[in-house]
Amino acid sequence: MTNSLNIAKFGGTSVATYEAMENCARIVVANVATRIVVVSAQAGVTNHLVSMAHTPLTSEQIETTYQAIVAIERAVLSQLKDKDSVAEKLDDLFEELRGLAFHEEILHRDDLKDQLLSMGERMSSLLFSAVLAEQSVPTLNFDVRKVLRTDDVYGEATPQLEEISSLATQLLRPEMERAIVVTQGFVGADAKGKTTTLGRGGSDFTAALLAEALNGDTCEIWTDVTGVYTTDPRIVAAAYPLPELSFEEAAEMATFGAKVLHPATMEPALRKDIKVFVGSSKAPEKGGTWIMRNCEHEPPYRAITRRKEQVMVTVKTPKMMYAQGFLKEVFGIIAKNKLSVDLVTTSEISVSFTLDNPANSVAQRLNKATLAELETICDVTVEHGFDLVTVVGNHMQTAKGVSSKIFAAVHDYNLRMICFGANPHNMSFLVNHQDSDDIVQKLHRELFE
Repeated sequence: MTNSLNIAKFGGTSVATYEAMENCARIVVANVATRIVVVSAQAGVTNHLVSMAHTPLTSEQIETTYQAIVAIERAVLSQLKDKDSVAEKLDDLFEELRGLAFHEEILHRDDLKDQLLSMGERMSSLLFSAVLAEQSVPTLNFDVRKVLRTDDVYGEATPQLEEISSLATQLLRPEMERAIVVTQGFVGADAKGKTTTLGRGGSDFTAALLAEALNGDTCEIWTDVTGVYTTDPRIVAAAYPLPELSFEEAAEMATFGAKVLHPATMEPALRKDIKVFVGSSKAPEKGGTWIMRNCEHEPPYRAITRRKEQVMVTVKTPKMMYAQGFLKEVFGIIAKNKLSVDLVTTSEISVSFTLDNPANSVAQRLNKATLAELETICDVTVEHGFDLVTVVGNHMQTAKGVSSKIFAAVHDYNLRMICFGANPHNMSFLVNHQDSDDIVQKLHRELFE
């Protein structure tokens, strides 16, 4: 066995069908360094689970949604060469899923929601381990909840790094030395053993956390695109994949909307200097993007991202004029509710900032609590209908002509907030939702085409 260690993660579209899983299994076997495989729920399953966890449904609607999930899973089971090895375990998972879906408290208890949402990964990992075993390699399905310890903030749990490292060394390392381990992304457990989740897209984060805990050399993120693109190719047809990115650039892109990466993925990779690869499981021969500490080239413009559903909050009080401590009070409330602010602007008596506000998210619920508390100390204005556009690059604070070229490209549009200078890797601005496609397209033409 090679001395190097690779952790491979496969996203929902990569494990959507038996044929897709076969492609992934061949990728795993082709790299002798791959000893840990992390999988997402199959495409479509998570959306069904989210619907059951967050939407009031009739019994008939719950049954229909449940059967839709069962159909996706059984489609893979029906093509396995050795169905008997997993059929009983899959039926047990179906039974657990049904019990949670029809639980009378499912809409009101976050711990039950997480248990329900974990079912997609638990089913897909069981099936993928069976598909991988067909490649004549020793394989086992491992419950990641044994090692991925988190706090108990259900829906967006925070990993406990020291405990993960200790548990992974104790429980996971011996297993990977005798077989290729297939486990779940997105899922963890708190100190009491109750199931938690890391938030949407958390499978990338899981792979990076396990790579860090096990001192991995590389972490592969296999998805349905051939690497990280200059921008979303669904917005700009001329977008193209990047051969390399620095950790800092990748972190900025993930934070500001690049869907191909989870924002937290870069943190473990950066801490342990683990190279991250992003490629397409449908076309592995086309290569992809390598993310590393130092890149060969550091251009002023690397990519453009867009993050939708942004809220602009303005807090205002005459007390702020010459007053010490007002900003501390405002941001203390934000910090207490564990919210992340991206853009901030200040005037003499007011502060404006942006909050992410995706539907059915922990952030959305926390936003409401935060705003209610802010209203006890100041006037609060909330405006919706914005997207956040970010240009990511290098040396943007000091390179001549960088900002003027960007502003020239967007001079016909209304920019509500601008953030530049605090970071050498990005310039961000808040724009009206209806303008964001046009702005991204025009910026791409000016900077990359």
